Amino acid sequence: MTNSVETRPSLDHDICVHIFTASAAMVGVCLTVIGIIRAVVSLRRPDVVGDDLLAINAITYLAACLVSYWALRTRNLGRNHRLERCADVLFLGALILTAINATFIAWAVSAH
Repeated sequence: MTNSVETRPSLDHDICVHIFTASAAMVGVCLTVIGIIRAVVSLRRPDVVGDDLLAINAITYLAACLVSYWALRTRNLGRNHRLERCADVLFLGALILTAINATFIAWAVSAH
């Protein structure tokens, strides 16, 4: 019988790696969408709230990325688990914010 503590670090390590890569990619996606919104909407209105929300979204993904990287680099198992939980919360919060942003952008585009 294997000890669950022995198998847990490898599973958590995998989760942390996925959060790290996905959140780093999502920072790029947010920045790309900000550029597209600026290019398209600048013809209609000088300022849009959607790009501000996406900037906050990119910062949230960046925070998840940095915390997951810190968790990958730490050697303290207790700290590693705390950092992974924090990265999970930040990443899930950023995903929710992405859905809110997508809804807002779809509403703003259809309203004009």
